[in-house]
Amino acid sequence: MKIGRARGTALAAALGVVTVLGIQGVASGTGGSDEGEVSPYSARAREKGPVEGELHKLALKPKGRGEAVLSQQDTEPFGLLGVSWTDPEAEVKGRIEARTRDADSGKWSKWVVLEQAESGLDGKRPGLRGATEPVWVGPSDGAEVRVTGGGTLPAGMELNLVDPGAGAAKAKKKGDLGLGPAAFALPAVDPAPTTPGPESTAPRPDVVSRVQWGADESLNNEGPIYLPGGKIKAVFVHHTAATAPYECSESAAIVRSLHVYHVQGNGWRDLGYNFLVDKCGTVFEGRQGGVDQPVQGAHTYGWNAESTSVSVLGDYTTAGASTAALGAISKVAAYKLGQYDGDMNGTATLTAGATQTNFSGKSYTAGQQYEFKSLSGHRDGFNTQCPGNSLYPQLEALRQTGPAAQLKIASVNGATATPGATLPSGAALTVDWTTSTATGRLSKFELLVDGEATAVTDGAARRATAVVADGKHEVRVRATAANGKVSTSLAVTVEAEVKGAKFVPLAPKRLMDTREGLGVRKGPVGSGEVVTLPVTAATGGTPTAVVLNVTATNPTQPSFVSVYPSGTTRSSASNLNFTPGRTIPNLVVVPVVDGKVSFYNNQGTVDLIADITGYFTSTADGATQTNFGPKRLMDTRTGIGVPAGPVGTGGVVTLPVAGVDGIPATGVKAVVLNVTATNPTQPSFVSVYPSGTTRSSASNLNFTPGQTIPNLVVVPVVDGKVSFFNNQGSVDLIADITGYFSDSDAGATHANFGPKRLMDTRTGTGVRQGPVTGGSVVTLPVAGIGGVPDTGIKAVVLNVTATNPTEASFVSVFPSGTTRTSASNLNFTAGLTIPNLVVVPVVDGKVSFYNNSGSVDLIADITGYFR
Repeated sequence: MKIGRARGTALAAALGVVTVLGIQGVASGTGGSDEGEVSPYSARAREKGPVEGELHKLALKPKGRGEAVLSQQDTEPFGLLGVSWTDPEAEVKGRIEARTRDADSGKWSKWVVLEQAESGLDGKRPGLRGATEPVWVGPSDGAEVRVTGGGTLPAGMELNLVDPGAGAAKAKKKGDLGLGPAAFALPAVDPAPTTPGPESTAPRPDVVSRVQWGADESLNNEGPIYLPGGKIKAVFVHHTAATAPYECSESAAIVRSLHVYHVQGNGWRDLGYNFLVDKCGTVFEGRQGGVDQPVQGAHTYGWNAESTSVSVLGDYTTAGASTAALGAISKVAAYKLGQYDGDMNGTATLTAGATQTNFSGKSYTAGQQYEFKSLSGHRDGFNTQCPGNSLYPQLEALRQTGPAAQLKIASVNGATATPGATLPSGAALTVDWTTSTATGRLSKFELLVDGEATAVTDGAARRATAVVADGKHEVRVRATAANGKVSTSLAVTVEAEVKGAKFVPLAPKRLMDTREGLGVRKGPVGSGEVVTLPVTAATGGTPTAVVLNVTATNPTQPSFVSVYPSGTTRSSASNLNFTPGRTIPNLVVVPVVDGKVSFYNNQGTVDLIADITGYFTSTADGATQTNFGPKRLMDTRTGIGVPAGPVGTGGVVTLPVAGVDGIPATGVKAVVLNVTATNPTQPSFVSVYPSGTTRSSASNLNFTPGQTIPNLVVVPVVDGKVSFFNNQGSVDLIADITGYFSDSDAGATHANFGPKRLMDTRTGTGVRQGPVTGGSVVTLPVAGIGGVPDTGIKAVVLNVTATNPTEASFVSVFPSGTTRTSASNLNFTAGLTIPNLVVVPVVDGKVSFYNNSGSVDLIADITGYFR
């Protein structure tokens, strides 16, 4: 069927507007599938340079009365054909038909009508010729042409036969040639501008470069041209029409043929399309100038100055494009529109470069503006069936297959943000973002700080908060659509000024108890539930972080609890791990963002208790931290520090700390002790509190008979001593000091960080994968890792969890590069999962973990550091 076309105008050239119709073609007698015989026309992986195709010209013989012929004859090998003539403005009134002989079977194809291409599609150029659209016919060695039924024929009519190179005309069995994906294995080389194109929010697709598909760049001596406004607003989709069936191994040859025909047959500067895709989803770079650049192509008459193009190899008039081809179109469109803040499911306003009517009869006037779908078909802008009656309706669903579009950071801490902007921040970083993609099509968002996800939200959220360290950070938002596709916003830089925080010790005080409804609502915390505790009022100051002794009791299932800053997204870090019937405590240093702290329970139900022992602040006076130890100060089993003998029911032992074993005699405000209870005779708890003060209801260790359990304690020092109370039965107590807080100006200040997982031997995070065996050590780099400063770090605060132990053992955490002492940080039995907070000095930028016996997996989550 003859397809109606609009003729060109001089205005097209004046505006630099160029185009080419969807390429028309015919099925030859070759057939085609990915099995059996294949075309030899394919770039081979071993080739290192261009594949030189050839254009053979055979003159048509005029017969008068508007007729001309090329008699049936043998030809040089070819795979693509078209007819051209001297005057590019001349129009053939009659019918141009051709047929070809299959190089393998010797059979002749049916006659096919060749459609005339539009005049001046690549501008007014010297040597430009009038021509038909090219037709891919597959490996052929014979041709016949007839022109009938027209008026005066233009001069110089000739048949153009393109041999794409890379083989003989005779088809060979698969395996005889280097066909298939390996043909595209050469490294991409872009002879594009050295300045990269705009960054896209969508990933750049894998593209077979011109080097890879064997472009003969000697055909292109003019260099590329770029869109006048430098911005791609729309993507037009084409097909190469009634192309003969092809195998994907032949795709490069088809692209090479189009290149040769457009340049040598039509007289264009280069291949017309910007991108081409085949039925297997392979994407080919088209017109020269750079995949990442706004290259002006010759594809959609009247609209090329503000758009790019994707053409699908094949005929999609009666059957739709493959899923792979549609996926390739989606990737290209999302990438190119994402470079210019476009949405493939949105609209774009384009200025007409020519007066014409499109396929549906809509009229356009040169110089006026019109609204298009951002992803449009060739027929939307021009009078053609392209991209085919079956592919065109597929575009509607295709528009919704991309990742989140127009994803951008809108504000940082309430200040308007633009890509590339630099904005100030404190420790708390709140980011708002926008996207034009409907919430129902979105799965999740991630707030990326320096490339790492610091917060994760659902698809309905448009805000996230994280805690950042002092210094400059790159901030982005990454979206995952419901279809799994990912897009990432352009970056905004934040310069965080985070003052070092000093410690203010507090007498232990209970802030939360779900058994009584203290601080939060009464009742156990259920599976997947969160309770949020206000903490600022209890400090009497402006805390950057609080120190809480958190206890889990009455759990109904094995589970874990995570404690994290309210207003931020919970990370994978956990603070307490427990099994039914156990009561387990752990010290937590948790940042404070909006004055509250949140507690999440993973499974079953559990009661939670939280006792505050101090807080960090950067707005008031406080104490600085000094690493000390680890050193054993007390052991009731041997009489170290206190008299030998277990602590009985209701008993108290008091340990001198100020002026002891190198600790300053004055100025000490609090000590950091790893306290271990062992050999208990009854279920009980131990409270550690400042000597000379009244003990509160707060507890630090909870245990059952036969259990050995440690916990880190930060306890104020009032009269130079610390007291230990045992509630019931008898128990031996051990205390190892790891540091102290004092009024010294030489001490370290605290910085919030995380919680963030730095180590997991189960997955190989941070260290080699696999359990830590008895007597062995694993060493974890911490300085300069994951946003931790690479210099100036004096100690890190880690929540360390031991899991999957095979026998009773203990783990010691100590500064890498030093000799391990007898102090332990975690004690456990076979099958037990137990956490403990550790404040460990950093000597050479690393921290070491020693396991005494059996094997055990270790996890370490950082919550802060001292500098």
